[in-house]
Amino acid sequence: MKLITRDTDYAIRALCFISKQNKNIVSVSDLTKKIKIPRPFLRKILQTLTRKKILKSLKGFGGGFTLNKKPKEIFLIDIIKSFQGKIKLNECNFKKKLCLNKRTCPLKKKIDELEKHVITELNSLTLKFLLN
Repeated sequence: MKLITRDTDYAIRALCFISKQNKNIVSVSDLTKKIKIPRPFLRKILQTLTRKKILKSLKGFGGGFTLNKKPKEIFLIDIIKSFQGKIKLNECNFKKKLCLNKRTCPLKKKIDELEKHVITELNSLTLKFLLN
């Protein structure tokens, strides 16, 4: 299990860099050079962030990307969900089959508690926090 995948890590790095540019438009070329992420991979990440309305894309000469929200309004959990979907720390080994111990399994109960705690913490973390 990975809490943060490579896509999410790259997205966070790109958002932090764009945020530090003080609302200036950042080109893909600048991002590629400064944070050293392969261009095709980075473009895919930026497109996802634009679709999710975290970034704003400006086309044409002098175009690039800028934040669509303030750093304090961009939550880490939203970035994670954009690339990884719902956060799930535990998946029953039986998948679709009914687990006879599902209601009484002490490990599942503990992992569910941990999952709730992780999600609560991630709900409080913003891009602004990461910039500090």
